Amino acid sequence: MRRLFITTSIAFILGGCGAQDESAHATQAKSVPTAPDVVSMTLPELSVGLANEAFSSVDLVQAYLGRIERIDRAGPKLNAVISVNKDALKLAQKSDLRRGEGRALSPLDGIPVLLKDNIESRDQLATTAGSTALLDNVTGRDSPLVAALRASGAIILGKTNLSQWANFRSSHSVSGWSSVGGLVKNPHVLDRQACGSSSGSAAAAAASLAAATVGTETNGSIICPSQVNGVVGLKPTHGLLPIEHIVPIAATQDTAGPITKSVVGAALMLDGMTGWQNDYAGSLDASVIKGMRIGVLDFSRNDSPRLNAQFDAAIARMAAAGATLVRIEGNDTPPEFWGAARLVLGAEFKVFLTEYLSGSPADIPIRSLAELVAFNNDNAEVEQAVFGQDILESSLDAPAMESDTYQDALALIRRTTRDNGIDALLREHDIQVLMGPSGPVSPRVDVVNGDVWPAWAGAGAMAAISGYPNLTVPMGTIAGVPVGVSFMGGRGADALLLSVGVAFEASGSGSPEPQYKPSVEAEDMRAL
Repeated sequence: MRRLFITTSIAFILGGCGAQDESAHATQAKSVPTAPDVVSMTLPELSVGLANEAFSSVDLVQAYLGRIERIDRAGPKLNAVISVNKDALKLAQKSDLRRGEGRALSPLDGIPVLLKDNIESRDQLATTAGSTALLDNVTGRDSPLVAALRASGAIILGKTNLSQWANFRSSHSVSGWSSVGGLVKNPHVLDRQACGSSSGSAAAAAASLAAATVGTETNGSIICPSQVNGVVGLKPTHGLLPIEHIVPIAATQDTAGPITKSVVGAALMLDGMTGWQNDYAGSLDASVIKGMRIGVLDFSRNDSPRLNAQFDAAIARMAAAGATLVRIEGNDTPPEFWGAARLVLGAEFKVFLTEYLSGSPADIPIRSLAELVAFNNDNAEVEQAVFGQDILESSLDAPAMESDTYQDALALIRRTTRDNGIDALLREHDIQVLMGPSGPVSPRVDVVNGDVWPAWAGAGAMAAISGYPNLTVPMGTIAGVPVGVSFMGGRGADALLLSVGVAFEASGSGSPEPQYKPSVEAEDMRAL
């Protein structure tokens, strides 16, 4: 089977070939190091540059720290980064020493990455989930995915902002806001939603504040921010990545996932996060799309003519690449589905958040969900400055996970999204992959009314609740606002989706470059 690599240099990196296979250009780059152009380069290109000694890991860290200072702290002030690792440069120096001695650990050795601030790392960085209650939550522990990245030589550059408590706090929340980090701005159009909860991770990836970032998702929290910020985001199969030492919502749905500016970069990150056991990057194969039957989720469109035109263009790109498109007009959802889905989250949140808080080795002022609710009331001027906490409060009364109420709700939502959902669609239409819009066009931020989104587009909830993989890839912009296309598959189809994503990405222009526009210009308003 033909394997796809962006350049022969990437083949060199992934295959571990000798230096004799490098091009003359690479040889020249070795002898004359230059400052890395981190804005225009994707993660695989940066990995190749490190291997060719075109620049060092120290150069990369300094470049990204400079961008964080100029773009995130000043300039448009994106508020995408909550904290920076004071040891990042030392870690980069160690990486450069390893590489100089021929001991590079992986293609990610020396690559700076940012973690969503609900993921623990053993660095001197608090894991706050965006709440001042956890400002001192420095645990000294690596989440397993972070330990795997660290063993790969990746540099933990810092932590990204997020929707507080991963957007499981209020039904009137403003996505991307936390009391610790403020409001994340969309780097493409600054007054547009960056979405949540992995808003900071997606905005940071789009603005080139790190080579890659890590987000988390329970239901849409990787896919939505990735699509509105114009980057690639993968919500992998549930259970592929351990969720230990990640501030939880619901163990039956929670997962982490990579956010980058290229599909190959996402594959490399997934390799690093899983300990290089599955060779996701090495097995990328764009030719799988030829003759593949792909289900087009027409029922997941909304009423936006411009978004539908973008989606139609994406469908045409897939057809031109050799895929066979199968139209799917509908999929039944029981009327009690959404209530059951909400019940499951509340029941699990009450248990697992209390377990996390009570088990933290750090000196924190809260040890249970009930204590968190009380803390927010006692510190309402800061914690509830923008919206309340009705979801936290209602979760206190959620049924026990041992109850028939919870068990019946869990069975219902799994049956709906698995047996009668993705599995049924794949089987009944004889297709391998599902394709739909990743979400609606991002609206303006509204701190008065909370999140006010257009009619929803996409079917990402099926993948989130079923635990099946979902990959979003940029498909274009509307008046400068990015939109994405999602590819979903059955359990364990992560590698297949990445190959499909590479094929789609190759048919277009990739991740759009942020313009940091204050707002959509008057002449662009017609496009919305």
